[in-house]
Amino acid sequence: MDTDPARTDTAHLRARWNATVTAAGAAADRDPAPYADRLLAAWAEPQRRYHTTAHLADVLARIDVLSEHAPEHDAPDRLAVELAAWFHDAVYRPDRSENEERSAALAERALPELGIDAARTAEVARLVRLTVTHDPAPGDTAGEVLCDADLAVLAGAPDAYAAYAAAVRAEYGFVPDDAFRAGRAAVLRQLLDLPRLFRTPYGAAHWEATARANLAAELAELTQTGPPGM
Repeated sequence: MDTDPARTDTAHLRARWNATVTAAGAAADRDPAPYADRLLAAWAEPQRRYHTTAHLADVLARIDVLSEHAPEHDAPDRLAVELAAWFHDAVYRPDRSENEERSAALAERALPELGIDAARTAEVARLVRLTVTHDPAPGDTAGEVLCDADLAVLAGAPDAYAAYAAAVRAEYGFVPDDAFRAGRAAVLRQLLDLPRLFRTPYGAAHWEATARANLAAELAELTQTGPPGM
């Protein structure tokens, strides 16, 4: 996955935003363009190395894939999922723990201004908050799609996964190596301990095994020790 925001097609993202908010019920007299400007500016902030417009574009693309394979009788609110993707890391500071809550609150302010109804706004905010744990309840198909799309980076090819891991490290450049390695190893162990990383049938079938192999390899690299005397 390309994590360089400079190579992300923001014109395509703007067009997609306009189409999504229009379909989601935005008022005809509200211009969605300024909201796209503010969101894309947030996703391109200088402290970001992984949580960039490239990540946003990737999550939206994964939602497309998962939606194509969702059972028609059990399809989630696709528009709410897409809007949640736009907002899920709209507020991001690597040294803060309230990013998802602040991102959800941003959606709760912005979407009503655009004329999006209260029920869909609440669903978008709920989905954004769900990305704290990536643990949707059974039957929460919208949550499953968003969480799987967000975690799909874990199932990248070796070079793509290495670029992802390096970008995460760069975002935490202010953390000393020993502390980062310990913290990152704890996160990886927590992920590997989950009974399932991916909840959608497509994600489980196509991403689970590769993601676990990538996580295990990164964990082994982080925790390896040199020979005596080193």
